[in-house]
Amino acid sequence: MPLTLASLVHHSALKLTVRAGEDRLDVPVRWAHVSELADPVPYMEGGELLLITALKLDAGDPEAMRRYVKRLAGAGVVGLGFAVGVNYEEIPKALVDAAEQEGLPLLEVPRRTPFLAISKAVSAAIAADQYRAVTAGFAAQRELTKQALNAGPEGLLGALAAQVDGWAALYDAAGAVVATAPEWAGRRAARLTADVERLRERPAPASSVVGGPEHEDRVELHTLGTGRRPRAALAVGTAAALGTAERYAVHSAIALLTLTTERSRSLHEAEQRIGAAVLRMLLAGEPDHARAVAGDLYGGLLDAPFRMIVAESPVRSDGEGLGEIAEAVESAAARAGEAVLIVPEGERLVVLAADGGAAVAACAAHAAALEAARARPEQTAGDETELVVGLSAPAGPIAAAAAYKQAEQALSVARRRGRVFVEHEQMAAGSVLPLLADDAVKAFADGLLRALREHDATGRGDLVASLRAWLSRHGQWDAAAADLGVHRHTLRYRMRRVEEILGRSLDDPDVRMELWLALKATSPD
Repeated sequence: MPLTLASLVHHSALKLTVRAGEDRLDVPVRWAHVSELADPVPYMEGGELLLITALKLDAGDPEAMRRYVKRLAGAGVVGLGFAVGVNYEEIPKALVDAAEQEGLPLLEVPRRTPFLAISKAVSAAIAADQYRAVTAGFAAQRELTKQALNAGPEGLLGALAAQVDGWAALYDAAGAVVATAPEWAGRRAARLTADVERLRERPAPASSVVGGPEHEDRVELHTLGTGRRPRAALAVGTAAALGTAERYAVHSAIALLTLTTERSRSLHEAEQRIGAAVLRMLLAGEPDHARAVAGDLYGGLLDAPFRMIVAESPVRSDGEGLGEIAEAVESAAARAGEAVLIVPEGERLVVLAADGGAAVAACAAHAAALEAARARPEQTAGDETELVVGLSAPAGPIAAAAAYKQAEQALSVARRRGRVFVEHEQMAAGSVLPLLADDAVKAFADGLLRALREHDATGRGDLVASLRAWLSRHGQWDAAAADLGVHRHTLRYRMRRVEEILGRSLDDPDVRMELWLALKATSPD
């Protein structure tokens, strides 16, 4: 318990008497200070017991005492000790009345009690309180360590909540609630998700305090982890500000959870190396070997339909784009109890996730959020993410290589179209015409049709338009000639000239296909 004025009054050796403010003796005392200045306020920090003999004060002047006591109370002085038998045989009534009016406790100090004795008593009590806090902090640290070793993060949170007489919650790297103690704190913790996300945007380590009319209690938020990006976050909710012992407990919890987080990170990296080996075996067409290496690590992921996700972020050299989507996918899978295989490959990230599961949904949701952010009018080029994601169709272990190729194809289409996310099924359901916008396709088309366009430029015929009409009518002479407004013999002559100039036969279906695609690529309308 912190030292209070009541503790000093009850100190048998000091013989202090309360003359005013008896109802405010429970105020904590931070220090005892002696000053005979007429205005000691500039040297006060708040929380002091001020000791005086009124050597330089007109303690009998009511107006002067009102001003004096009012300034002391405004500066945060918690009590005034007046020594009698030095300059005044008793405390002047003007000072007693002023103290009563301001509600400032006024203590009478007998002549036989030196100020030094009061200062020593205050110092000893503060030292004892600090010792108790440190001792309690070490005891809390031992208990937290024990729970962390025996019961994991959940046990640690329970011990921490008991130490601070409140509640505690652990959040993952994506800001989702992982565990709470006691269980009833789950709803309170969930309401702080936005605050945790804002905290994660700051350089680690970071902390903040949340409180106000909309909150039932005072909550401290702390990031966990030693890297630049926090790996997790801790919330501690209490009815009032933390004391010294509680502060020790929170700092111990942060250290232990950070160690747990970093250890989990090392295990996670080891799992990623196994995952990379499993992926290589799947892509090499060795599903049985992949299952043997994976063991129980990925549950039934390799026995059910899965999706292959390939994400790429070539511009973001810091890896933030890939890191964010990896966190979103991994957190969603963990909350849903799904197995997921995540393999970083330089500027790429390969993910194997259950078809129709939470991980695939989280990937799509993350990409949709990036698409929406990119579409905002205030978005600047420097703020855009260069992340692109391709998603395969559902597949099994035998078809893993095909699924990987599908995801790569979807990724390529997303990059060409300026999209963040494309599914392979969208490519099959859409039109091939948007793919003709590729520069290489346009260059091929221009080269294929150049001789015909040069012929038309001399005014010796309209071979390109005639070719377009003939192909659009599937080689029907009368219909194509009618579209052009010419005789069918004229159209036949023009098609023979096309064959002579190009050196290709229009009877070949591959030639007709190439010419039609070239016409669409250079003039899709």
